[in-house]
Amino acid sequence: MSETARRMFLRHLLMSPLMAAQSPEASIERCLDVFDFMPLAQKKIMKWHWAYLQTGVDGDLTLKRNSEAFQEIQLRARRFLDTSRIDTTAEVFGERWASPLFICPVGSQQAFHPEGELATARAAKARGRQMILSNMTSTHVRDVSKAYGRPPWYQLYVSDDWSVATHIVKQADSAGCPVLILTVDSAVGSNRVTMRRGGTKADAVCQSCHVNSTAGYMKEHPMYDGADTSKARGLTGFITWEMIDRIRAMTKMRLVAKGVVTREDAAECVARGIDGIIVSNHGGRQEESLRGTIESLPEVVEAVKGRIPVMLDSGVRRGTDILTALALGATAVGIGRPYIWGLGAFGQPGVERVIDILHEEMILTMKMIGVLQSSAIGAASIVRK
Repeated sequence: MSETARRMFLRHLLMSPLMAAQSPEASIERCLDVFDFMPLAQKKIMKWHWAYLQTGVDGDLTLKRNSEAFQEIQLRARRFLDTSRIDTTAEVFGERWASPLFICPVGSQQAFHPEGELATARAAKARGRQMILSNMTSTHVRDVSKAYGRPPWYQLYVSDDWSVATHIVKQADSAGCPVLILTVDSAVGSNRVTMRRGGTKADAVCQSCHVNSTAGYMKEHPMYDGADTSKARGLTGFITWEMIDRIRAMTKMRLVAKGVVTREDAAECVARGIDGIIVSNHGGRQEESLRGTIESLPEVVEAVKGRIPVMLDSGVRRGTDILTALALGATAVGIGRPYIWGLGAFGQPGVERVIDILHEEMILTMKMIGVLQSSAIGAASIVRK
């Protein structure tokens, strides 16, 4: 057996439920908040894959700011209320969700667990959470849909080759995906220093799985199967209103713009007929703006004026973070890295437990501060430090 093959075998062995069960310190019951999953996942995930997951850009300051900014907003607690019955439901596009918490798109999930997106889909189904599947999924949307029990929402990166983007849209449409997430914050590359320090695809162990080129990367991901990727020079590219109009003409899926962080862009989205917005800075992985998404949320909500749903991701780590975002006007709130920590540590049960922890924290906080409905929380429930 070659050294590369041996490493791959040991990685899969270490990530198996059997090995996890034999390791007392890795017991899922010992994970009391989402951060407890992080060191357990890091032990099981290859160094370069871990760096890819955890990286920000430049000095990782925007990544850190996403979480830190939540700590500058305080919740006001009301008393003398019967909070024995709590309503955590949220309504998005006319559909009633059990919780405002949804699963954000994260690419190449088999890099973190052998079952990848299938484990995440089964967990999302078991916990009744909306799932968004990444354009860079390591499992085809058809197979993810079977595991999820229905077609997920689908995220799109527009390649610099329009024919490739068209191919992806048609596959998501034919799979029955009801919502297409247009990622608008990845027009150019980013300076992911943490990732580069953690290794590259040029490493010998990574070369056993990866071809270090755009066409090679696309071949590793099944949504590109059947597409002519020979002319593509980048995985992502500029997305313009002309492109969005062309996408709208080829599909009946709802269109949601992911990566909007200013009032100007939010107002333009409404004027152009975009169906929803996700306030996001890509988890701090694209630009070093030093601005957390929770700081961007109020101006986007103000510009939208309730005409379309405004969702938020990036930096959500606690049930209090979910409530803070809802109080500032978000319709729903997404998580990315935390459920991948759960996936890397324990597979499907880890993802389910991360969802449960955040939901339990949210319910307890609602009871503590006197909020009976998560959809009814507003500005009166918060104050800035």
